[in-house]
Amino acid sequence: MNKLYVVGIGPGNYENMTIRADRALRDSEVIIGYTVYVDLVKEQYPGKEFMTTPMTKEAARCQMALDCAREGRTTAMICSGDSGIYGMAALCYELRGDDKEPEIDVIPGLTAAASGASILGAPLTHDFAVISLSDRLTKWEKIEERLRAASKSDLSIVMYNPVSKGRPDHLKKACDIMLENLPEDRICGIARNIGREGESIRIMTLGELKDAECDMFCTVFIGNAMTKIIADRMVTPRGYRETSDTI
Repeated sequence: MNKLYVVGIGPGNYENMTIRADRALRDSEVIIGYTVYVDLVKEQYPGKEFMTTPMTKEAARCQMALDCAREGRTTAMICSGDSGIYGMAALCYELRGDDKEPEIDVIPGLTAAASGASILGAPLTHDFAVISLSDRLTKWEKIEERLRAASKSDLSIVMYNPVSKGRPDHLKKACDIMLENLPEDRICGIARNIGREGESIRIMTLGELKDAECDMFCTVFIGNAMTKIIADRMVTPRGYRETSDTI
């Protein structure tokens, strides 16, 4: 059966790619993806045919991958982070419809919430929500609703796509919304270029985050009421120390 892998490559470096993802890319004849993501894996997989599309051409990219697989060429559609979390897996299924060809094999990867949390410390040990601030596919009013609900629930919050050239003030707006329910001294963190050259972290308060410099290479973390700073790292306890060892 013709095969299309939809592969989450993690943050972009080989060390954070899963063994399944590596095997799928080695097994593929064609590797397709957004230009930036293809550039991250090219050197690791010589001899493959690489095909790219620019940002906002996701449907064309997925259709290209389905067409290649239908031609009998084992194909991989690569996604940054996880293939099913803000990735291309759902769109590949949508475009294939009720057909059973080509076979789609979704390969999970390390999403930015997990990889960013690991370099910040341990900010997601308790319940958390993940919200994208990009309103290209979701109305901003819906994003506002989700930010209010998450902050009212005292969830730790991870924000993807915090700012871009077309929406430079979205992070500031998001902070204003969360400050309706959260204190200014709530601990927050920014992870940038996770797993890539120039990787960095910053830990600050929610009040400081409102005016912090950020870009599309950043993932933003908002702590919950229990989050603290331990040895310059952002840590959210779950309460294990307070519980008994016996049931």
